[in-house]
Amino acid sequence: MALLFGAAWLLAGSPMAGEAKQPVDEVNPLIGGRHGGNTFPGAVMPFGMLQWSPENTKGTHARTASPSGYQYDATRIRGFSLTHLSGAGCRGAGGDVPFMPITLPVAGSPSADLADATYASDFTHADEQARAGDYRVRLANGVQVELAAGLRSGMASFAFPSGQAANLLIRVSDSEVGSSDASVTIDASSRAVTGSVTSGNFCGYLAKADQRSYYTLYFVAEFDQPIIEHGAWHDGDVKPKATTARGGTGYGDKGFPEAGKGSGAWLGFRPGGKPVHVRVGISYVSLANARANLQAEVPAGTDMSLVRGKAREAWNQALSKIDIQGGSDEQRTTFYTALYHSLMHPNVFSDSNGEYLGFDQQVHRLEGGQHAQYANFSGWDVYRSQLQLLTWLYPDVGSDIAQSLYNQARQNNGEWDRWTHNNGGTHVMSGDPAVPAIAAIDAFGGHAFDLRGAYDSLAKAATEPTAHDMSDDGCNVECVGQRPSLDQWLSLHYIATTSHAWGGAAETLEDATADFALSQLAARVGDHAAERRFLARAGYWRNLYNPAATPEAGYIQNRNADGSWPAFAPDTEDGFVEGSASVYLWMVPFDVQGLFDRMGGRAKAIQRLDHFFHDDNGHWALTAAGPLHAELDNEPSIGTPWLYAFAGQPYKTQEAVRIVLNTLWKNVPEGIPGNDDLGEMSSWYVWSALGMYPAIPGRAELVLGSPLFPRAVVHRAGGEVVIEAPGAASDKPFVHALTVDGKPHDSPWLPAGFATQGGHLHFDLRAEANPRWGSDPSKAPPSFPPPHG
Repeated sequence: MALLFGAAWLLAGSPMAGEAKQPVDEVNPLIGGRHGGNTFPGAVMPFGMLQWSPENTKGTHARTASPSGYQYDATRIRGFSLTHLSGAGCRGAGGDVPFMPITLPVAGSPSADLADATYASDFTHADEQARAGDYRVRLANGVQVELAAGLRSGMASFAFPSGQAANLLIRVSDSEVGSSDASVTIDASSRAVTGSVTSGNFCGYLAKADQRSYYTLYFVAEFDQPIIEHGAWHDGDVKPKATTARGGTGYGDKGFPEAGKGSGAWLGFRPGGKPVHVRVGISYVSLANARANLQAEVPAGTDMSLVRGKAREAWNQALSKIDIQGGSDEQRTTFYTALYHSLMHPNVFSDSNGEYLGFDQQVHRLEGGQHAQYANFSGWDVYRSQLQLLTWLYPDVGSDIAQSLYNQARQNNGEWDRWTHNNGGTHVMSGDPAVPAIAAIDAFGGHAFDLRGAYDSLAKAATEPTAHDMSDDGCNVECVGQRPSLDQWLSLHYIATTSHAWGGAAETLEDATADFALSQLAARVGDHAAERRFLARAGYWRNLYNPAATPEAGYIQNRNADGSWPAFAPDTEDGFVEGSASVYLWMVPFDVQGLFDRMGGRAKAIQRLDHFFHDDNGHWALTAAGPLHAELDNEPSIGTPWLYAFAGQPYKTQEAVRIVLNTLWKNVPEGIPGNDDLGEMSSWYVWSALGMYPAIPGRAELVLGSPLFPRAVVHRAGGEVVIEAPGAASDKPFVHALTVDGKPHDSPWLPAGFATQGGHLHFDLRAEANPRWGSDPSKAPPSFPPPHG
């Protein structure tokens, strides 16, 4: 299997003869397609609305192979759909309107093909090619499929084998976990198909609160070959020559499509004829807008090579924002693929005319200098480092994302949802991540949005409990409140064991982070009384630190509303979200010194960090080592390697991060450790490979590790960042000296001004550790304790 992967990648990823290798040529979209990365390899533009990619099947039509639609081990395809999310952990993120070429007559309803036995096809990875903005595969049924993407549109080619039927299914109802409505209309005389699907249901199979529709996707498909026959189906009823069909799959009792339900159409083309080309435009507003988007981006007569070329150029410009030199081919591919995954989401949601559908289900138009409305915000994940990276490189996009989130909240009765999909809130995960997200965007240079309006809205949501905050709907995974059990936060100063949140201890830590970020926003708008108040609230995490949690050590743990402590063990997940008490102990990134003080000082903290990252035999325990150790395949752990820099031992940060880069991230299908979560994990890799990390939520200070490449240049309008490390190599991770703009620098962090204004770093890296560099306690990265009094 690895051999096939390598062969396909060499074919797909190499530049044409005579061309110089560009960053876009380094990207391998198949990375993350196996072992839970949940990425997809199909055609997409940076932040593109359309993502045209395969829908794999494991033989159950009502269950996708993975939340992205693609799984490397599932070598059977049931369609090529127009929308996807990369790295999500829950099914339901798109998969809208799959197109499936088949070489047999439509004798029965495709919706009744419950095992995907008839209207699907096998393929091999030797016949698959994936490049940025360009996907190709030869199916076992003999059809050569090629996909290319524009921003809100795309183009496909289906070359059917001679001597067999040339039919194309358009499964309008078959979104990833179903639909509540769908419709399709064939106009054979104009070689066009139009339609829509109404869906949602993201994570809906986990809680009734999200078993609902909240968006409608409209599409216009125009073909270059005559449609010589056609038909449609609804549920089990097949109608040859029909031109319309309507009907969704429903969501069933458990949040999955109902067996045998659905609708669609099929088109027949001349057997043995020319390849069938189709241009497709989409919109979340109307058919008219979908048609306008198509005309604006891929007008009639457009050659597919032009669409591919534009996508290639767009990706090359995006990836060239960071120019790396040196390193192995494998390291360069891993790096540029991580950067590629970091710049896929959020997605443009407004149409070419500036219209978009809001959370209030009303049509809105861009205003106030906003360039685009964005959607698909995996808040609990991306507030940690992806939005910082994106804004650092594209402050205008970061600004528009901040304005988009504020627009969503205004249209949603003032509530900022923590996980938004298209124009609906899904409430997935915990905390109030919009606050550190907005603060991070502003800190990293995204200033072109209504900061005062956003701050006022977030501050209100943090101080006035709502009915949703007091509801158990959706809990645990999808608790509907923006600030679940906010009343407890205001009265008890923590979220208790029994609450309206997923887990009391985790919610407390997330709320503390949100209030710290809110204090930073308050400072930036000049509300200094609120700055002090929210900073004091950020210190509430201390109310859940139990110094006697175990006979050996203190931990952050659940606490009952009456102040008592329930039974506890360090491996418990009670009160936590996708992690144990041992993992969440470290999640106070804005007050690290305060946490170390609670533990008994830096020496005790170092001892506990060492145990966290190593097993009893002294071997690295970075993932899958049990609940007492690090899980660097998921967000709650990813900030922990950087904590050694706060403790006076930055050489251990340098070593741990380099081990992760070299072992958990690879140029193979399983090369991403865990869900990529819309680019969050990939952004961690990018930052880490550059030798720095935005460890403090809502601020732009950068904690230092060591660069992976001898030279990197970050091209930014606000000031370039040049990183030189001539000794960088897999066996030389340790910093012995550093200069910043030519001056010696012995602190293991950089001030916020470096991120926003740029500068020149020169590292002296060696194979042996230097415990002295960066060890001065007075030069540790900053911590922000609550104000006294």
